[in-house]
Amino acid sequence: MTKKLYVGNLPYSITETALRELFGAAGEVTSVAIITDRVTGRAKGFAFVEMASDEAAQKAISEINGKTIDDRAIAVAEARPQVPRNDYGGGFGGRGGHRGGGGRRRG
Repeated sequence: MTKKLYVGNLPYSITETALRELFGAAGEVTSVAIITDRVTGRAKGFAFVEMASDEAAQKAISEINGKTIDDRAIAVAEARPQVPRNDYGGGFGGRGGHRGGGGRRRG
């Protein structure tokens, strides 16, 4: 059974190949996903690495967590389940339209 790991505090210059090599020393890596900003395409400084087994994942956590890459101590932990999001999107909420109370006074 595969196990997904969260990898944080990564240098923005890290590549999937470099992560695959780093985690490959602990066991078989089934996937690597570096998270990027939708607008700029720039890396956000974290990734998800999926290991082929629980044993490989635990070995990766114990051996790689806290390791320094480009002067950054990376964090490795078991990934938490993704929380479903609502369909409202981003922004400031609100529906716009009538603000109320702005009528003129006569008299």
